[in-house]
Amino acid sequence: MSIRKSRWPLSAAVLLAAMSAGAAEAQQFTCPKKGGELVFGQQAKLNSLDQHTSATASTRNIAQQMFESLMIRDENFAVMPALAASVDASADGKTYVFKLRSGVKFHNGKPLTAADVVATFDRYKTVGIDRGMLAPVEGWEAKDPSTFVINMKTPQPTFLENLSSFLVPVAIVPAESASAAAMQLPSIGTGPFQLVENIADSHVKLKRYDGYTPDTRYANVDGFGGYKVACVDTVVYRIVTEPGARVAGIETGELHAAEDIPVTSQARLKQNRNINLVYLNNFWIQVAEVNTSAAPTDNLKFRQAVQAALNMEEIMESASDGAYRLNVGFQYPGQAQYTDAGKETYNQKNPAKAKQLLAESGYKGEEVIFLTNKDYTSMYNASLVMAEQLKAIGVNVKLDVVDWPASAQRWSNTTTGWNFFFNASGNGPVQGPVQTIRQYAAPQSAYKPKTPADADKPFNDAFNEMVNGATPEIRKAAFAKAQTRLLDQVLVIPFGALNQLQAVRANVKNFKPYRIQRASNVYFE
Repeated sequence: MSIRKSRWPLSAAVLLAAMSAGAAEAQQFTCPKKGGELVFGQQAKLNSLDQHTSATASTRNIAQQMFESLMIRDENFAVMPALAASVDASADGKTYVFKLRSGVKFHNGKPLTAADVVATFDRYKTVGIDRGMLAPVEGWEAKDPSTFVINMKTPQPTFLENLSSFLVPVAIVPAESASAAAMQLPSIGTGPFQLVENIADSHVKLKRYDGYTPDTRYANVDGFGGYKVACVDTVVYRIVTEPGARVAGIETGELHAAEDIPVTSQARLKQNRNINLVYLNNFWIQVAEVNTSAAPTDNLKFRQAVQAALNMEEIMESASDGAYRLNVGFQYPGQAQYTDAGKETYNQKNPAKAKQLLAESGYKGEEVIFLTNKDYTSMYNASLVMAEQLKAIGVNVKLDVVDWPASAQRWSNTTTGWNFFFNASGNGPVQGPVQTIRQYAAPQSAYKPKTPADADKPFNDAFNEMVNGATPEIRKAAFAKAQTRLLDQVLVIPFGALNQLQAVRANVKNFKPYRIQRASNVYFE
């Protein structure tokens, strides 16, 4: 593989250059035992299995088992190739040549070719949620059946980092699927598991894809890539929105693994020799998304009043049963680009200031709608506490409680009927600040400006410098500016970092969650 390190972020260059050296030398994983059905208790409903147009974790839990991308992230969240056998960057940083792995087949038996990659990128550019990352691309083409080429308008040092994100990945699909409307993508991928059935609000069932070709450059699963094997025959994702029901399912063995186990159940489960607990610190940053297109949240003074009133300890204590840490902004302490820029806006707990700002805003008691859900208990509890804190300063709050898919769709697609949407950013922060805050940059602008032209220019300028800055130091400084602007203008309100507890039956082996669970290389004792 040819890499020109002067043009690439160091982490990506070193990883890609060294990719094939050490991993393949180790003995490749083989299933000690095959067979059985793995049942996973998922906390939230899903709106679609369309990886291009659904950014929810409930979709990602399942779709990542079926779909694969050219590039992905390894166990340490660094860039690694997946469906790409190699990638060569030109000296001027304006051309990327991807050679595809041989022998890869879709679940319908069709061999993967560069024509499928072209069609996939065409679809993603049209409907993909994160299509803004393709803005610096001039175009793409299939040079031959195994060669896909991307031509850039201008060099971008973070391009492969963006392309390898698994938040809303460019999951490669057959060319004949690429005309599918948003949220309607057929579930035909190249992964080790394929779809059997998707029963709304009940369960999704997958089975082993016998035509899967493991990536022999690696010895074991690595992040969402590596050497993947389907040891179990089938995987069932059962939708279990009630935390107590997930605990009961784990205790009885009806569920083999489950996410988001209440902290209050921890002591009892730890005494059960048939259950192992998995602790995931800094699982996500709990946030309230702000609608700046609807009154009264279109008024900066009103938004600042809300910000001044909030007591983050109270919100996070309720959201997490105490499993949290206060956290300023959109990265975790210890990460390379962490900054506490804008900290003066965070956790002010100042009702008097809030009331003064509320008066200055001209607020007259208009209804303020909280769009929330009960699928994610932490989001619902955060909305309840924030509502009480705002009522205490004289804000007329109304909770609009719907299921998670409905709330996420309304946030994504509407600018009326809500003021605050309760959300969380989990897989973004661990992949870096670009992946975490890209959604606030035009054209997406998750805080919902009235038109794209109303998107916040100082933030967008800082974000563009984060993406295009020539050095890591420039990009880090730009992130500090971008974070400060988001907090100063109250375009989003981060509450803090939530930890999560998962549980797995002891007879389930090699269950190693990577933010979300991975079904590959998991087997029954």
